[in-house]
Amino acid sequence: MDINQLSGKIIGAAIEVHKGLGPGLLESTYEECLCYEFKLSKMAYERQKTLPVVYKGVIKLDCGYRIDVIAENMIILELKACEKIEPVHKAQLLTYPPASPERERWRAGLKLSGLKLGLLINFNVLVLKDGIVRIVNQLEE
Repeated sequence: MDINQLSGKIIGAAIEVHKGLGPGLLESTYEECLCYEFKLSKMAYERQKTLPVVYKGVIKLDCGYRIDVIAENMIILELKACEKIEPVHKAQLLTYPPASPERERWRAGLKLSGLKLGLLINFNVLVLKDGIVRIVNQLEE
């Protein structure tokens, strides 16, 4: 399956979750249900994957960077349940600079992982297609 087909399957699964739950729940609830949909469709995924940071040849295994979900080791999913997608959310998916020192966990994005495609999915919308943003990192389509 190519990356665009996989993206379509992921969006279909997210729509299924949104139809069942609607907006207004916690991100963790949507993550759990989306991963259940992946399991039903036999899609490989990893949740809350720690991403090491390499600096001057030194590997720091856990600097607090986490990826919400990686599907088929090809696409990063950043799940949100917020009022609206802000520019900082898009920037986070690409590079994930810390939003603030008090954030309990930072996440890692496309540039650190080397993956080419990320989907930012905000479940706190009436129609899910309005809450999906596709972010590309040097993807040749």
